[in-house]
Amino acid sequence: MVRLSGRSWAQPTPSLKGLRARRRRRSAHRAHERARQAPRGQLHQHTPPHGGPPRTPAARLRSALSGRSVAGQVFVLQVVIVLLLVVAAVVALVLQVRHDTTQEARNRSLAVAETFANAPGTRAALSSPDPTAVLQPRAEAARTASEVDFIVVMNTDGIRYTHPKPDRIGKQFVGDTGPALAGRSTTEEITGTLGPLVQAVVPVKAPDGKVVGLVSAGITTANVGGAANHQLPILLAAAAVALVLATAGTALVSRRLLRQTRGLGPYEMTRMYEHHDAVLHAVREGVIIVSGDGRLLLANDEAQRLLDLPGDAEGKHVLKLGLDAGTADLLASGRVATDEVHLVGDRLLAINQRTTDSQGGPPGSVATLRDSTELRALSGRAEEARERLNLLYDAGVGIGTSLDVTRTAEALAEVAVPRFADFATVDLLDGVLSGDEPDAGTELRRTALSGVRKDAPLYPVGERIRLVDTSPQHRSLVGGRAILEPDLKKASGWHAQDLERSAQVVDYGIHSLIAVPLRAGTLVMGVACFWRSQEPEPFDAEELALAEELVARAAVSIDNARRYTREHTMAVTLQRSLLPRNLPEQSALDVAYRYLPAQAGVGGDWFDVLPLSGTRVALVVGDVVGHGLHAAATMGRLRTAVHNFSALDLPPDELLGLLDELVGRVDQDEATQDGSATVTGATCLYAIYDPVSRICTVARAGHPMPAVVRPDGSVEFPDVPAGPPLGLGVFPSRRPNSSWRKAASWSSTRTGSSKTGNGTSTSGSNCCAPPCPGPTGHRTTPARPFSTRCFRPGRATTSRSSSPAPGHCAPIGSRTGRCRRSRPPSPRCAPPSPGS
Repeated sequence: MVRLSGRSWAQPTPSLKGLRARRRRRSAHRAHERARQAPRGQLHQHTPPHGGPPRTPAARLRSALSGRSVAGQVFVLQVVIVLLLVVAAVVALVLQVRHDTTQEARNRSLAVAETFANAPGTRAALSSPDPTAVLQPRAEAARTASEVDFIVVMNTDGIRYTHPKPDRIGKQFVGDTGPALAGRSTTEEITGTLGPLVQAVVPVKAPDGKVVGLVSAGITTANVGGAANHQLPILLAAAAVALVLATAGTALVSRRLLRQTRGLGPYEMTRMYEHHDAVLHAVREGVIIVSGDGRLLLANDEAQRLLDLPGDAEGKHVLKLGLDAGTADLLASGRVATDEVHLVGDRLLAINQRTTDSQGGPPGSVATLRDSTELRALSGRAEEARERLNLLYDAGVGIGTSLDVTRTAEALAEVAVPRFADFATVDLLDGVLSGDEPDAGTELRRTALSGVRKDAPLYPVGERIRLVDTSPQHRSLVGGRAILEPDLKKASGWHAQDLERSAQVVDYGIHSLIAVPLRAGTLVMGVACFWRSQEPEPFDAEELALAEELVARAAVSIDNARRYTREHTMAVTLQRSLLPRNLPEQSALDVAYRYLPAQAGVGGDWFDVLPLSGTRVALVVGDVVGHGLHAAATMGRLRTAVHNFSALDLPPDELLGLLDELVGRVDQDEATQDGSATVTGATCLYAIYDPVSRICTVARAGHPMPAVVRPDGSVEFPDVPAGPPLGLGVFPSRRPNSSWRKAASWSSTRTGSSKTGNGTSTSGSNCCAPPCPGPTGHRTTPARPFSTRCFRPGRATTSRSSSPAPGHCAPIGSRTGRCRRSRPPSPRCAPPSPGS
């Protein structure tokens, strides 16, 4: 206390402040000494902030395991993992037990059903007058003895003869009996009359193998799950014990971890790890710290690798480390640098440097080193990968656009040159070119050749090549795998194929080869070869994989083209064999025809000239919707039907009515069997010319009208009302006939498309000879499917036709001839009146 002028106040003097400061330093020093002298594994005695007594070890353990420390977080994580593992194990065991019990129920049901089905008397009881009276007692006795819930015996229609509940006898069985009716035993899980259950259905077969009945046995799901539920308490108890033991072990491990980390929190440990490990070892850039006087203080592993520093480099001056002058001067100067590129050995290093004293640190500088050589190499590899992806994309777009085998092979060779190889060749087996299945031979034909130059000494297109056993092409073709020959000069097996030509190829500069089999599924159709000459580097393993991917895509397209060629050839052969080759002899008409396919080359168009009784002649033109084998085969069926119906001497409208019914039955049968394309939409024109009465009776079902050429050369389209196409199921009705007097010749044309029953246009076979110009529309009668029109030809003249044009045909042109036999006029077609 200091008293001045009668007043006093408390004021700490400078000596008192120093005393308090010295006391605080001594207290901190003693605490530090106690901590240093304490055992290594002992926890520090922390004093609470409020100055209370130190916390007990248990309190410190609870605080450490609370989740704020590393040990606490590890403890929580381990407990969660152990808990999840225990729960997963329990669930897996429960599911396994349920699966085993269900499988046991399936096996038991199947065994009981098969035993009862094969038991003596079961087959005889099924054929007895009252199967229930015989089989119900046996089934109940067997059910009780075998410990199943039901045994049901039924006939092949699924009607029960036995059941645990008598009121269910005589009703339909619930379950899938299809496999059993086919002779196979089956098990299933369904919901039946007794609830959810597992049942087996087995057939009862006669001595000749015919299924005469079915037997089903099963167990309800409640009984199946009961066995699993009995074991569930044991599993849960074991899981609880395992969880307790695992938690206790985890707590012990966490306590030991807490002692070893000395209670450090995540932040302190993360900072220490970042400073002493990640910065020095984990970063992909070199880090160098240089003191203010130019000495190297620190260099991480990446910096030592990039600069090729010796092991004792730290502590030496940077000018004495053997670095190049530019890099050493930059590191010694300490100046700021941003992405300066320096050549160090064979590497290009981008150096960034900053001073360390700008933020209050010690004088010096820190520099980072980045190897731009690797970045450029990585960029180059990424560019190569992008180019390869573009190549595969272009191959997927360009290859397979044609259904021609040769064109598809050429597309493969063209897409590979020059982006992948300097030369590309495709060699196929002869059978592939004609659409046949490839044989097991080793004689190929050069189908495609593409290169950066035209004078390469490779086999030309069309050359037959017989492979030797040691050649890469033969090994690829037989082994079904790609072969890489990086150096053709050393490939003795390749030289054995053709010594003279192989020497020319090597002298030409071609030095590397990849041979890849053209494989689609199990079929090997040929070999694709890629040759390199301009680039000095040979093909590598990555390019081998790219070649395999490229050829695999092309092989599918070549196989599709081969299949199309085979089907197209078969369809053309079938259609040509079904068309008339020579017209029958008759004196009523002079008939001329022409059949010239356009684009598809095959379809369902047909024509016929059929002699009838009384010197009459029937003219038939028809078309089946679609192209290909199905259309050609259907055309043959309809043509045969017209031949048979014409022998019945029917009028045109009645004949087309029978043909319509036939098409309807054919469509129904095919839709029921395999769901193939229907015949509905086929068209037909049927005409009968009587040379005695000189009347031509015409009926058409969806077919274009015929053209009549007058003696003066004018063309007329008779107004023959159009009926609907065949197969729509509308029966014909009679309508009045009409006629006209004079006509010289007439022609029936067939275009390359027809209308289906639903009104959509479907492409037919492509023919030739365009129709004569006529009216823009046709008059139709929807309620009368087939219409008959009669006309009386006049003086005979020659039929006329114009030049062929793709997409149309004029298969039949006729003119009247002289009648050698008199016959009364047909009552179905009256002669025209003078004023008609």
